Amino acid sequence: MFPPRTASAPPRGRLGRRVALGIRSLVGACSLVVASAVAVPAADATAVPAIGAEGTPGGRCTGHALPHVPGAAHQQADCLDELTTAGTVASGHTDPADFAGLTPEDLPTPSGVPGIQIDGYFPDTSTTNTNHGWNHDAQFVIRLPDRWNGGLVVSGTPANREQYANDRAISDWVLSRGYAFAATDKGNTGPTFYRDGRGPGDAIAEWNTRVTQLTRAAGSVVTQRYHRPPVRTLATGMSNGGYLVRWQLENHPELYDGGVDWEGTLWRSDGPNPLTFLPPALRAYPAYAAGGAGAQDAWKAMRKAGYPAGSEFLWPYHHEVYWDLTQRIYREEADPDFDGATEAGTPYCAPGTPGCDADYDYATRPPAVHRAVDRIALTGRIGRPLITLHGTLDALLPISKDSDVYARMVHQAGRGALLRYYRIEDGTHVDSLVDAYPDKLRPLVPCHRSAFEALEQWLTGKARPPVDHTVQRPADADPATLLTSCPLD
Repeated sequence: MFPPRTASAPPRGRLGRRVALGIRSLVGACSLVVASAVAVPAADATAVPAIGAEGTPGGRCTGHALPHVPGAAHQQADCLDELTTAGTVASGHTDPADFAGLTPEDLPTPSGVPGIQIDGYFPDTSTTNTNHGWNHDAQFVIRLPDRWNGGLVVSGTPANREQYANDRAISDWVLSRGYAFAATDKGNTGPTFYRDGRGPGDAIAEWNTRVTQLTRAAGSVVTQRYHRPPVRTLATGMSNGGYLVRWQLENHPELYDGGVDWEGTLWRSDGPNPLTFLPPALRAYPAYAAGGAGAQDAWKAMRKAGYPAGSEFLWPYHHEVYWDLTQRIYREEADPDFDGATEAGTPYCAPGTPGCDADYDYATRPPAVHRAVDRIALTGRIGRPLITLHGTLDALLPISKDSDVYARMVHQAGRGALLRYYRIEDGTHVDSLVDAYPDKLRPLVPCHRSAFEALEQWLTGKARPPVDHTVQRPADADPATLLTSCPLD
């Protein structure tokens, strides 16, 4: 899920609600310094040759040579010497605030990827995304490297961030491998995303629609640019972006060849889901932190709710940054009537306070609430190969209440042959926390890259991925090695 950016203009609201949401700064003091460039893998042998300095006839950036994004209400194309953040930060073709806090500070940045970037938006009525001064949602970015390997990677963003959120974690790396890349803001952004739509569940349901829309449009753009359709289209994303990968492979497998799900959010109408395991944390953690006679019972309550043993050192940060706000804004999306006229509850309220989210009991809420969640729920009925990875010390989406459950769902749906599931020992939800706890955590970025490579091998028939298992953290591995290596076998 990740903490959302908070620097957005007030979004278009549902009528008749009194705003009472206390928005905290959730990004933290994350470095925005871009790491130095490193050598990157060469593009596939099947890659299209580089188009050269002048590109297609008339130059690749002349008006008649530029691709058109089907269905876009507005688009702007630019020819760039560098499509990765090694160049786009300086050129203004990304927003560092959008990916702040999502990766380790020292993550190397690939470079040497010239090409075309197209920014734009599809028709939409909400205005939470202020990028480019457009004040318009359903924004997207499409990047087309000069040297193309034949593939397309599509991603939705984590949390409620905007379309550049995956630039360091995903876009940089896949571009360096020759893939075209497309990302969407999901149609609404920011901590009041739930105001979009007419009723409960509308805002999250739109996320799925927007990824489908972008995948179709990006496929057309790739075909225009390279004069042939992509030979493979892959979906990938983290947290809410991982949820979108699952949903797309369940509902639109015809659009994709496979996907990599990086700790995706699990939504199930009967639970577990975030609304079932966040309230117990809000109730129990203060008593655990206070110590004394009730601390042991509070710890047991935390464990019962799914928060893994060994993750206790992460609980203070998650209580301060994640649990409270995440519960309130996602509960507001699914169950706005819980707190009456108040919008998104009362921050850090004590149990027993009227309308307090610490007392929220999803199981006893009216059927309409469960129907709202059912609109966005997952089934496990994937139709394409999927690799899921999840950290064992995830203290926002506890692994036992999320990916462990989803893996069982896939097998129960009879689709187990299409899934590989890797539990990453000592991984947590936010890779930037590795900088604070290098001796206790390992980053998931290199594990995602290993999973992506394993999916490539799987789809091309070169090798089947290892069977489901827990990827152990090497006892003697130093932080620098863990930042660049995560063998799945």
